[in-house]
Amino acid sequence: QVQLVESGGGLAQAGSSLRLSCAATGRSFRSYAMGWFRQAPGKEREFVVAISGSGGSTYYADSVKGRFAISRDNAKNTVFLQMNNLKPEDTAVYYCAADKSLSAVVNRRPNSWGQGTQVTVSS
Repeated sequence: QVQLVESGGGLAQAGSSLRLSCAATGRSFRSYAMGWFRQAPGKEREFVVAISGSGGSTYYADSVKGRFAISRDNAKNTVFLQMNNLKPEDTAVYYCAADKSLSAVVNRRPNSWGQGTQVTVSS
């Protein structure tokens, strides 16, 4: 498994941008598919986006397509989530996740989770 630490959350106004980072420790970062999930108060955790180990494949939730972009830097063991045109409904705790299986991430079953970072979007 890998250990994951998110950063970059905070308060943003609607229409603005934030970039989240997730730093991974452990071996063979490139072999891990990565993903971002989020959980709003009173709601279940939901899938946001996933990326394959090479970065060549990505999957987005419909709610963020065209606004969010995931990327990774395998040399730095880091995955990023660029969030543009933020909306109040994007307010949630954002979690980074990892699994050797991209399918496991896309199907919401990754075996490694970060501790989460709060994103709050004001209208």
